[in-house]
Amino acid sequence: MSAERHASAPAPVTVIGLGNMGTALAAAFLERGHPTTVWNRSPEKAKALGERGARVAATPEEAVGAADLVIACVLDHDALHGVLDPVADRLAGRTLVNVTSGSPEQAREFTKWADGHAVAYLDGAIMTTPPGVGSPDMMFLYSGSEAAFTAQRQTLEVLGDPLYVGADPGAASLYDAALLGLMWSTFTGWLHGTALVGADGVAATDFTALATRWLGGAVSGFLARYAAQVDDGRYPGDDATLDVQIVAIDHLIHAAADRGVDNALPELLKATMERAKAAGHGGDSYASVIEVLRGERRAGVPTAAH
Repeated sequence: MSAERHASAPAPVTVIGLGNMGTALAAAFLERGHPTTVWNRSPEKAKALGERGARVAATPEEAVGAADLVIACVLDHDALHGVLDPVADRLAGRTLVNVTSGSPEQAREFTKWADGHAVAYLDGAIMTTPPGVGSPDMMFLYSGSEAAFTAQRQTLEVLGDPLYVGADPGAASLYDAALLGLMWSTFTGWLHGTALVGADGVAATDFTALATRWLGGAVSGFLARYAAQVDDGRYPGDDATLDVQIVAIDHLIHAAADRGVDNALPELLKATMERAKAAGHGGDSYASVIEVLRGERRAGVPTAAH
């Protein structure tokens, strides 16, 4: 697809699977003027999009044949095979972007399927909920064929900020899992802190104003510093040692216990710190905790091919 074509006539797109996310994807393309074909196993889910101008395909074969770019967003990889296996020949020569949730291993397996059917393949991870689709601030991660990503990037920008994370087709799913883990850990830490200060009458909104400033300033700075230490495999404790952190988390545990707040999370964190200390990292920075989180996988051992 040339830049001239994109500027003068938005490229046709097909979206297969119209759950909440698939519907949001199709709606974003429609809003930006892309001729959009949709298909869903339950036809009634396509009705609203049809009323907004989408072409509602009667079969997966018809849907696949309507555009060079096909985006699949179905329940799981079994459903993906169920829909696409019968129309594999029709997909040949087209680009398939699969944003169905799955594991890195499933992404690599599906790449072999795509290669065997002459389909350009990108695996994708959507780092937002449906209401965020279409915002340039939201990240969409893609891995697999770099040529396919380059060719389709302008069209994919309709959905959000498209980021290519590597030729390994499993990379997007791997990043997705890691980022979700970070999100859930952050949410739970914030909720624990909210419960703690709330016990003394502090409003969640007041606490959160401080929490977001702390996360976006000091904490993000710590992450950048510690990332370099992790890559280097050295953890100088020149800001705060793990021994100091263990003393500090005891204050949190005592304050929460005095207020009847559940302490499962900080107790888990303290236990992990103490394991790192027992391994000889008491005088190192907090980043040294990664040595116990890695288990048998040590620094320098590759976890994925890029």
